[in-house]
Amino acid sequence: MKKLYKCLWILLGNVQHSCISAILLDSHSYLHRNMFLWSGHTATQSSMYGTWYSENAVDGVRDSCSHTNTQTDPWWRVDLMKVYRVNRVAITNRQSSYSEIASRINGAVIRVGNIPDIYSNPICAVVSTIPSGATASFSCGGIEGRYVTVHIPGNGKVLTLCEVEVYGPRLAPRNWAVDGAATQSSTFGNWFSEKAIDGNRGLLQLYTGCSSTLNETNPWWRVDLRYIYRVSEVVVTNRKDCCAEQINGVEIRIGNSLESNGNNNPICAVIPAIPAGESYSYSCAGMDGRYVNLIIPGDMKMLTLCEVEVYGEADLTDPSIGENILKRVRERNIIVDLFLH
Repeated sequence: MKKLYKCLWILLGNVQHSCISAILLDSHSYLHRNMFLWSGHTATQSSMYGTWYSENAVDGVRDSCSHTNTQTDPWWRVDLMKVYRVNRVAITNRQSSYSEIASRINGAVIRVGNIPDIYSNPICAVVSTIPSGATASFSCGGIEGRYVTVHIPGNGKVLTLCEVEVYGPRLAPRNWAVDGAATQSSTFGNWFSEKAIDGNRGLLQLYTGCSSTLNETNPWWRVDLRYIYRVSEVVVTNRKDCCAEQINGVEIRIGNSLESNGNNNPICAVIPAIPAGESYSYSCAGMDGRYVNLIIPGDMKMLTLCEVEVYGEADLTDPSIGENILKRVRERNIIVDLFLH
């Protein structure tokens, strides 16, 4: 019913085809939609003619347009804010009775990728021509990217875009902890630190799937994510047998310092309690950090963790980490149901 209510609202707008598909398909369908109408984004262009803002090309209205000045290699770009697998891009040309104005779009290059530079990302398509006031769709074959750019090579060019629509599913959130390196203040038996980031919440193999320290003062566990992430949430799974109360009071800390083994970094959350065998999520509101620590302050404490999951985003424009992160995203290759997000 929630989906039906959304469809009734959408039918009043410009994306009726997505709604019709949603009614016909079940809740696990991987729908393609124009993500500009559903999520945050920022548009920019190489120059601006009058009040023809770059945002006019992503406002969902096909008769308001962006417009550059006459220049060499004019361009327009949108930052989707997240990485998408782009299946197609639709461009609406300006309505004009003058053929020289309608033909300005000829030769425009559409690029999709994760580099904000105008010319570095893969080419999706080259526009041969789009009739005055018409909308043409170009297949991108699932190119992954955060940035969509349209530019016209050459001197004395003007780029006018009355709407740019981008269709394709967003890649699912990634648990970056599984690629990290874990350590802890001490180890009880063979309850090694790495077992808390093995991708297995340990509930079926409690004694072989969880980490644990000894009884000690201020026991801690840490994962090195290897790169700096903007952490949105941390999910912690508690043991399911005895001693569920041992998790009470655990501090989740995130930061880039290894002072005091990372236990002086800012606090994301304090865990009051987690029922035995449950997984609780804690919002970290985009805290930046390479290290995620869990520590229990006090004497004679034992820290047992059956899984720690870390979700967030990396700066994909950072050349020192971009390719490594993107490689791991591609290896996961999981798509979420975008209609419900």
